[in-house]
Amino acid sequence: MLMTPRLPSTSRSLPIALLRARERVMEPIRNLLSDSDLTEQQWRVLRVVQESGAIDPTQISDQACLLLPSLTRRMQKLDEKGLISRTRDQVDRRRQVIRITAAGEKIIDANMAASLAIVTRTREKMGEER
Repeated sequence: MLMTPRLPSTSRSLPIALLRARERVMEPIRNLLSDSDLTEQQWRVLRVVQESGAIDPTQISDQACLLLPSLTRRMQKLDEKGLISRTRDQVDRRRQVIRITAAGEKIIDANMAASLAIVTRTREKMGEER
C-alpha cells in the first residue's frame, strides 16, 4: 500500500515560523501606531514617501511591500487625514506624484523616538547579525 506524503508539522513550517516572527516584531509597532490612528501599512507608506520625496504610487507599492489596489486605499485614507498630497505630474499627466505633508512629517517626528527604541530593543533581543 502506497503512503501519501505528509506535510511537515505546522510547528516546523517555514511560512508559519516567518509569520510568527513577523507578528512578534510588529506587535510593539502596532501598539505605538494605535495612538496615532495609523495602521502599519499607512506608516510604511508615510515612511517611504518621507524618505523618497516626490514619488509615484508604483514605487511606493514596491518599497512599502503593498499591492497597488491595497496601496490605493491606504493613500486615500492618508490623503483624507491630510498626511500626504497627490498631484498630477506636469510632464506625464497620467502619472500621480505623492508627497508627504507637514502634518505627515509631524506624525513621523512624534513617533520617531519610540520607533527607534523599538528597533533598538529588537536588535538587542535578536542580536545584530539576525
